[in-house]
Amino acid sequence: MKLGVVSVLVAVALAGCSAATQVRDGVGAAVTAPLNDFNLRREFIPTVLLQAESNPYDIRNLNQCTTIAAEVIRLNDALGPDTDEPPHEDGTLMSERAQDAAARAALDAIRNSVTDFIPGRNWIRQLSGAEQHSRHVQSAIQAGRSRRAYLKGLGMQRNCAPPASPSWYRPRSAAYAR
Repeated sequence: MKLGVVSVLVAVALAGCSAATQVRDGVGAAVTAPLNDFNLRREFIPTVLLQAESNPYDIRNLNQCTTIAAEVIRLNDALGPDTDEPPHEDGTLMSERAQDAAARAALDAIRNSVTDFIPGRNWIRQLSGAEQHSRHVQSAIQAGRSRRAYLKGLGMQRNCAPPASPSWYRPRSAAYAR
């Protein structure tokens, strides 16, 4: 194990319990990262992202604010919160956020150390199909983001309340936001 990995792990251990738990829970995925390179394990692409990839501007069955909101919520579940969403008021302290950052750094260091030993890693990813699948995952994520933005614009046009529109948007009249 590299010296950098050891020092990051020590820093995480000293940082606190939640960071150590986060590292412990993520070590399995970091250590098995080569399985992705050999295309023996693939990242799952949620159905909503595959649908967005095939037709990001589909408006069938999106004739009400509630159906637009439901679709945006499905995309949020797959993608995480949109950039227009305010950070959650979860009461986390700056020190807790620093611990989380240290835990992510430790997991990245472990993942990099485990995959560094693979000679010709880029060629292996190309030949195994792992690189193509990785590009497909990124394409589906981008399509999902585009669809979510499109739906929120559609929601604004139809005077819908969030989440069918951006979080900052306020409908002109509650009677129209259905």
